[in-house]
Amino acid sequence: MRHIFRTMVSAAVLAAIWIILPEKEVSNLTERASARNTPDLSPSPETTASIARATRFTFCGGAGMVNCVVDGDTFRLSGDKIRIADIDTPELHPARCPYEQALGEAAKQRLLELLNAGPFDLKPIDRDTDRYGRKLRVVMRDGKSLGDVLVREGLARTWEGRRRGWCD
Repeated sequence: MRHIFRTMVSAAVLAAIWIILPEKEVSNLTERASARNTPDLSPSPETTASIARATRFTFCGGAGMVNCVVDGDTFRLSGDKIRIADIDTPELHPARCPYEQALGEAAKQRLLELLNAGPFDLKPIDRDTDRYGRKLRVVMRDGKSLGDVLVREGLARTWEGRRRGWCD
């Protein structure tokens, strides 16, 4: 029941974004999400503990959440929940303001595109999991962090060891 309520609230918030945000801001978010370089599709030459992956991702929701994107910095791979360790993206469940919701949706969409662009490696960090049991990994392609792509595109921040708000 809680999941259904959250889904309904998220849908209502997303609908409100298009009504509340000035058209220029929505347009800027859409342009920023669209104006991106095509990522290099070659797998990275990572060493020990990196796992090359080539799979198809969808958005998480409902049954069968095996290879799917939860939000801009979390995804499921073979059922394991992976938290991208080098970035922080806006929250979606719940977003604290319309701007956070819009930016979070754009980050989620872009992460889906990046993961589906080709093989990538998962690079472990000093801790294996976070307090929620998600595996902490840096996602790499051709020796470059996909998290850095999201940061350069304005859809994420470099992880600073704690979350900060996205609303003014």
